[in-house]
Amino acid sequence: MKQFFFLFALFLSFEASAQMLPGTPRKKYLRPKKDEECAYVLNVTKNTDEEAEVTASVTRLAYRPYAELLTEITELRRINNWADSTYQRKFQALPAGGMLVVTMYRRGAQNADPALLSVTARDKAGKELLAVPSLPEGQGRFWNRDLYMSKRSIPFVKINDQQTVYVTLNDAKLKQDFEYVVNTQ
Repeated sequence: MKQFFFLFALFLSFEASAQMLPGTPRKKYLRPKKDEECAYVLNVTKNTDEEAEVTASVTRLAYRPYAELLTEITELRRINNWADSTYQRKFQALPAGGMLVVTMYRRGAQNADPALLSVTARDKAGKELLAVPSLPEGQGRFWNRDLYMSKRSIPFVKINDQQTVYVTLNDAKLKQDFEYVVNTQ
């Protein structure tokens, strides 16, 4: 009987160490690491696919500058033979400062609700440039094995010159911050 309790306690301690507990701060890189998917973003907190296997809590940020978005709709106009009215509608909808794309991977569809995330962007002086208290809600869609993915796009504010912006994504359920450095264009 003692062996059973010992094994049960050992199993619980192993499971607790394998999963990230809510409220524990995320580990940080010594120097911000360049993101593999977006050249404009540097990851401050450790947030990799290897951790998805253990914690099932990966959040990615991508920045798409205005020039890239304009090039995309111009090419789509050429490929799809859009009418001028369609192009003008898409052109008017472009955010002047570019766009932030937030992608979250979580275990369970209800945990991949983007409404759990809030976004704050600050410049080097600490002035708040963007504050989104909650992203549009919705459940995640199945991604792989037991992970679900949600993706949301946020219009970014226009910044006159190229500068470094510090973006923090706060997850209300995990009680963790995901920090990024964005080099705006």
